[in-house]
Amino acid sequence: MMWILAIAATLIALTGPAIAAPDANRACLSKAEQRAALSSGQTVTLAAAIRSARGSVRGRGSREVVKARLCREQNGLVYLLTLLEQDGKVTHTVVDATSGKVVNLR
Repeated sequence: MMWILAIAATLIALTGPAIAAPDANRACLSKAEQRAALSSGQTVTLAAAIRSARGSVRGRGSREVVKARLCREQNGLVYLLTLLEQDGKVTHTVVDATSGKVVNLR
């Protein structure tokens, strides 16, 4: 299992900028801003977003979160999650931070 995570981390490091290039319509929050959004009730917890992302595709085995960010988009706050599937496939999932529902799966 550790070697899979090591390979995934390497792949993400090599392809991350090409896949998750900063978007002009997206600004990710600092740790302090994330805490403020959570404490004010603007967002569901990261754990709830991860549960939603893991359950978004049935029958594909376990999914390990390798990167998580809370960002502001035009439509509000979203969690951007990078997940590693048991078969080694990397999935990028966008979860609406206010509802906890998956809005995009790539």
